[in-house]
Amino acid sequence: MAGRSVLVLGGGMCGVGAAWHLLQRGFDVTLVDRRGPGEETSYGNACLIQRECVEPHEFPHDIRMLARIGLGRDNSATYHWDAMPGLVRPLARYWLNSRPGRYRSIIRSYEALIRHCLSEHAPMIEAAGAEDLLARVGFKQLIPTGADFDAQTASARRLQREFSVNSVVLDADALAASEPALRVRMAGAIHWTDPWLVRDPGELVKRYAALFEREGGKIVQGDAMTLARKGASWTVGTDAGLIDASSAVIALGPWSDRLMTKLGYDYPLFIKRGYHLHYKPDVPLNTPVMDPVAGMVVVPAKRGTRVTTGAEFAKLGAPPSPRQLVGAEARARELFDLGRAVEDAPWLGNRPCTPDMLPIIGAAASHPGLWLHFGHAHQGFTLGPATGRLLAEMMNGETPYIDPRPYTPSRF
Repeated sequence: MAGRSVLVLGGGMCGVGAAWHLLQRGFDVTLVDRRGPGEETSYGNACLIQRECVEPHEFPHDIRMLARIGLGRDNSATYHWDAMPGLVRPLARYWLNSRPGRYRSIIRSYEALIRHCLSEHAPMIEAAGAEDLLARVGFKQLIPTGADFDAQTASARRLQREFSVNSVVLDADALAASEPALRVRMAGAIHWTDPWLVRDPGELVKRYAALFEREGGKIVQGDAMTLARKGASWTVGTDAGLIDASSAVIALGPWSDRLMTKLGYDYPLFIKRGYHLHYKPDVPLNTPVMDPVAGMVVVPAKRGTRVTTGAEFAKLGAPPSPRQLVGAEARARELFDLGRAVEDAPWLGNRPCTPDMLPIIGAAASHPGLWLHFGHAHQGFTLGPATGRLLAEMMNGETPYIDPRPYTPSRF
């Protein structure tokens, strides 16, 4: 199949999503990862396909919030001092892109992807036989105080008008009735009804990967950092020996930057880390619950009640820091009758972020046959099938179903 063979590097949701869509278009696809599919970044998240997330996480401009983060008084975002010198430039660009005029433009491009997340997951879920992992229940965003209630409800109604994002506003009594396990009385909540709960995100990626193999794709373990151009082909070292293909896709999430640097590119990718831990016995929740006080999500997951943290800015590979999860667990115990921890240590994962909050999708500038598919930040699990389709259409010479220009690698 000359000219139609592809190496997809990365076995997370973005890599598997791209690999499956390429396979549907007749490419001979080999998926390469150092571990099994779904065992890295896609394993740990808030267990949601987030249809409501049409506005990406912007850099705060509120001086008081920035001061709280800087002084270590806001658990939703923390940082390592030794990472800050390398973060100055990308965070400065992130801050500039979060200014109102530019941010509104970014929202339009981000929402163009998010609007397709459920419709692109749906056929893969059906074909993979993964309905048992899903609950189409949305999640509840708690509103702790009355001072925030009007602003939050107005925001929810605006998203409904502008982007057809569905929600139900719950007052204090309605919230208490819908989540009896909640021990603290809140002003209310926004119940975002569109998102899908996935009780085991890593398992969903594995089901998609198994579907990919059943339909003729190949999965091998290998070292993506050995990728090299040899004549008209791309080669990579694997447990099965050196394999080659006419094209290669880099979908390595937070590790993409290392390979791109080796190949001579300089993308302003930076890392946000996150933690989770499971607890038993389960908190009897009807939906996941997001609490803005601690920047956490509490999720009824397969392994137990999953408590996730906010964002930690750190170097890739830096030792874990327990502070954020300690704060999240303490807050979770205020809100719920949280049981004992299941794992001895929390899971730690890395999110690959760009200063303009948009993923990098498209052809590399200087290497024929090299394609990029990374930089999805917090939403790789949500967007992997949607952006995987976009990439596959571009590689196949089709008219893309979404305008690809906002995500082009050449913008950096």
